[in-house]
Amino acid sequence: MFSVYLDAEYCVDSSQQQKGVKKMTEETNPKTVAEKAEETEKKVENTEKAADKIVAEEPKKPTGKPAEKKPEVIFIGSKPPMSYVMAVITAMSSGTINEIMLKARGRSITTAVDVAEITTNRFMKDLKVIAIGIGTEEMPPREGDKRSRMVSTMEIKLAKK
Repeated sequence: MFSVYLDAEYCVDSSQQQKGVKKMTEETNPKTVAEKAEETEKKVENTEKAADKIVAEEPKKPTGKPAEKKPEVIFIGSKPPMSYVMAVITAMSSGTINEIMLKARGRSITTAVDVAEITTNRFMKDLKVIAIGIGTEEMPPREGDKRSRMVSTMEIKLAKK
């Protein structure tokens, strides 16, 4: 004897019926479209009431020192300079950022300088170079080399006037 169950594949015998699984019978009448619409409206009303009861938590007060706001960092690579200029313009136009740091190393240093100059002279006249940092990083040796190599780095910090 086979029985059909909702939320389950099937059961061979009624003695194997699982707890919480509803048995589908011929007595079950399908609901009309209007009844289904009323049920969904009631559910929506109940969720709206529950949402109204939820109390917003108070924002946590910062303890200790205020966090220092670090500038947005854009790493300069091998793309054309205008793609980095667009990244700077996009970041600065968001309104929340006042400083941007351009970081480059090796051959991309020239691109970083170009990006800073194009941005400040052509597109954003209120942007100014406030700091330039140079340095050297030690890179691991390439295949076949025994010594590590030194690579130049540059950081250009741009900020609104």
